[in-house]
Amino acid sequence: MSSPAPASPRGRPEATSHTAIEQAAFRLFARRGFSATTLEEIAAEVGVGKRTLFRYYPSKNDIPWGQFQRTLDDLRATLAAMPADLPVHEAVHRAVLEFNRFPPDAEPGHRDRMRLILTTPELQAHSVHQYAAWRGVIAEFVARRRGCAPTDVAARLAGHVSLALAITAYEVWLDDEAADLAEVLGRTLGELERYLAE
Repeated sequence: MSSPAPASPRGRPEATSHTAIEQAAFRLFARRGFSATTLEEIAAEVGVGKRTLFRYYPSKNDIPWGQFQRTLDDLRATLAAMPADLPVHEAVHRAVLEFNRFPPDAEPGHRDRMRLILTTPELQAHSVHQYAAWRGVIAEFVARRRGCAPTDVAARLAGHVSLALAITAYEVWLDDEAADLAEVLGRTLGELERYLAE
């Protein structure tokens, strides 16, 4: 006997889940390509209506990013938990490594997800907003540690540099199937000290 669907915060049984939508979407992206896949097709693959899909993701472009806001909240919490005596560059380094730690059996696979995000032209404009939010979390943390505003040059630069290093690591990782993401990120993020050494 199957378990009942989990209730939503409003008490109504959930029709699907973020995970089910992402898995269905990535199956279609693999078969048809991102551009040729429609929200109607994703909804049909999941077995729900298009309106239900919109309760989980406001657009097709949001699906590859998963529950990105939740992961940003996790990054914020990880940074906040760093020891106060840890140099700021090391705190950011450790937090970014933790942010990019994923179970090997995650579906869709992290490599598939990041390849789609980094190589799909239609996603580039949308990604700008996600990147800005990610940089903002880093800038806020550096600003608190440095006693300055998140809009100050040092805090902004920390966000931009951290993102550039992380994207560089992902590009290297995607080019080499044998590469270990944590190891590549560790190497690239080692450059943070040059910008954030106290």
